[in-house]
Amino acid sequence: MLPSLALMLTCALILSGIMRALRLPALLGMLLTGIALGPYALDLIAPELLNISADLRQIALIIILLRAGLALNSEALKKVGRPAVLMCFVPATFELIATTLIAPRLFNITYLEAAIMGAVLGAASPAIIVPKMIKLTENGYGKEKSIPQLIMAGASVDDIYVIVLFTSFMGMSESGRLNFISLVKAPVTVAVGLLAGILCGLALAWLFRKIKIRDTVKALVILSAAFLLVALEAAIPMSGLLAVMALGGTLLKKSEGLANKMAVKFSKAWVFAEIMLFIFVGATINMEYAAKEGFAAAALIAAVLIIRFLGVLVCLAKTRLTMKERLFCGVAYLPKATVQAGIGGLPLAAGISAGNTILTVAVLAILITAPLGAVGIDLLHRGLLVKEGG
Repeated sequence: MLPSLALMLTCALILSGIMRALRLPALLGMLLTGIALGPYALDLIAPELLNISADLRQIALIIILLRAGLALNSEALKKVGRPAVLMCFVPATFELIATTLIAPRLFNITYLEAAIMGAVLGAASPAIIVPKMIKLTENGYGKEKSIPQLIMAGASVDDIYVIVLFTSFMGMSESGRLNFISLVKAPVTVAVGLLAGILCGLALAWLFRKIKIRDTVKALVILSAAFLLVALEAAIPMSGLLAVMALGGTLLKKSEGLANKMAVKFSKAWVFAEIMLFIFVGATINMEYAAKEGFAAAALIAAVLIIRFLGVLVCLAKTRLTMKERLFCGVAYLPKATVQAGIGGLPLAAGISAGNTILTVAVLAILITAPLGAVGIDLLHRGLLVKEGG
């Protein structure tokens, strides 16, 4: 197992470096490593690692959600105003509805399975968007109208919105159809998940005030609590994923200084977790199946991206932004990566019949939109945004 792990890390780091040199997202190198070394290609990943890959992907997802909760800055949304709030859910909703209507016509799946696929596809990628927007802010592009802040705030919260929907649809899938009981159960699981996460966050905030322990130990306690929240899904009707985000958000609300320190800790943990996540997601891709469904998946992704783009324009209607600036926002909101990698394999693991299709579309969405959005931001910002003092 250790030689296999060494090979995975070495290849991932080399390919990630090549991607950075090409000005592409490094995560593409990790994803390609998994595809190349996985059981459907060179088959160089040890079976022992593949057997626990689902657990490792879930750990990585929990770290993603903790980071999202710890960085959920409601003040940023208030500062940018109505467009930022709309960007949190309107583009994702447009994309989800489009996927739900189009996917059953391209694949042999139900509307509920298409809705799950839409929830997987709907999130933008803060991992790609946020660093790009920070760089634009530092260089003065779009700063006067807070365009980078608008995009960062919306992209950070849109993940939470999409995961709430994903959790609800996955709960409905247990019955195999949309029925009244499923519709009632979905908001219950969301509400219980929120409540559990908030209560856990309050308890930990109180504990850390009363007991002086090292920040590293605090991070381990928070991570352990997050694991337990996800595990509780098996015992009571609740959304463990939403509970994890609520835990992080509550800590930020109660103690911003603590939350900022924990965010740094989990950012460091994410360096390794990210590599494992994208390698194992790539390794789960059945290349024969992907080749078979590839054209239909690419057609679906192209169609729903156009709809998503229109959703961004709707959010920015009646704002001070020029048409050029609105077009830039649409391009900047295209990249997908971490959420798709984190939840794309869950339907397959849960035994949903369309799970393979959902995972294939999710991975192709990463391969298509991550470089498209990243390169688009780099190439277009000078022509579409106004530089402060320029």
